[in-house]
Amino acid sequence: MNRMSKIAPGEVRAEGFERCRILFADQLNLARGKYVPMSEASKGHARMCVGTFAVTYDKALVAAPGGGLLTGLPDMEVAFDPADLRPSWEANTQIALGSLRFQNEPFALCGRSALARAIEAWRARGLDPMVGIEMEAYVFQRGADGGWVPYDTPGAFVYGTGPFADPAGLIEEVWATAAACGIPIESINAEYDAPQFELTLRYADAMKAADDAFLFRQMAREVLYKRGYLLSFLPKPFAEKSGSGLHFNLSFMQKDGSNVFANDVASGQLSPTMQGAIAGMLHHHEALSAIMAPLTQSYARLQPASLSGYWANWGIDHRSVTVRVSAETGPAARIEHRLADCAASPYFAMAALLQAGLLGLENGYELPGEEVNDGLETISTDRHTPHDLGSALDALEADTVLSAAIGQELVDNFIAIKREEVRILEGKSAEEQTAYYLHYI
Repeated sequence: MNRMSKIAPGEVRAEGFERCRILFADQLNLARGKYVPMSEASKGHARMCVGTFAVTYDKALVAAPGGGLLTGLPDMEVAFDPADLRPSWEANTQIALGSLRFQNEPFALCGRSALARAIEAWRARGLDPMVGIEMEAYVFQRGADGGWVPYDTPGAFVYGTGPFADPAGLIEEVWATAAACGIPIESINAEYDAPQFELTLRYADAMKAADDAFLFRQMAREVLYKRGYLLSFLPKPFAEKSGSGLHFNLSFMQKDGSNVFANDVASGQLSPTMQGAIAGMLHHHEALSAIMAPLTQSYARLQPASLSGYWANWGIDHRSVTVRVSAETGPAARIEHRLADCAASPYFAMAALLQAGLLGLENGYELPGEEVNDGLETISTDRHTPHDLGSALDALEADTVLSAAIGQELVDNFIAIKREEVRILEGKSAEEQTAYYLHYI
């Protein structure tokens, strides 16, 4: 019997559970881990090979910095607090989300640790990053030949809900499972193209938001796969349909519990914090694209007039820009960063975004003028994301200031793995690229 619905997040209760699933996110945003008996989970750590940071999706070995390929593939530890086990969507199982350690120190390649450092850097300024995450994904079903084809939703439309948008009731099952696992959903609806869905998680502190997003993505894919469907977060699985993104809605809580952005739009003048954060995100726009749009396929989504975060621009309540300032005020005031797609690790991407914003604030980067054009045919800037992953990796490698802030070894490892991925997929068609990535993202 699966008793996950009776276990609150953070509650320690091994009785009735046979195993613990220990998970961490690697640089490819794969949910690496292992199952262990509950007695082993009580130790708060598990050993795994650092070689998980020396492989591509198709397991090609790469002598990437920190990946251990040329130093005997030593062990690292996944460390977690046994008091923080979370409910699982699998029977008789709890989940441990871990951070990585190597030789008794935080592991330089750990995205979760990089995010923790970014959070602490903002907290040192008296500001606690708060994040709401929106994801987009397409659903596939088996075709007559046994291959994957789009889920049949002939009555779907933007903001569609109910059986015409989801005749098999897949969203109902995902929602119920998320609730049982303590993953709070803000909203779910059909998106622009069928069978695409927008999946929005509730606002939380930055680390919890990343943890929830990482687990939700894995849970939703596994639950639907057992039903015979494939939920894909690929950025551009269909050439003729719109892309799927990952939007970070970001604000900062002050020590008194108030939102530092609360009065920015209402006052008609952005606060120094908002100005600096946006300026930093735009200043490092090209380099950020490599981390936030990390597939060769990502750049089919990042195109002009695509509402996808292509241009290095910002605007108030404007969906054709990369950094959208919400028109809401008070506790809901926020900036929405629209560049990323769900192939990105939420830990690594959020760490990079927070560090870029902090660099803008601390270094006094100049904020460009607000985008007041349509952002589709007329744009106020000529800066944009690179047109392919290789060029984006070049931009990241050249941006030594951002790389140092995130963690140089983490960035170097990521670049090495991704350059091999570019080599593997060079000359491949869009369909071949989708086939390469489909079962992982």
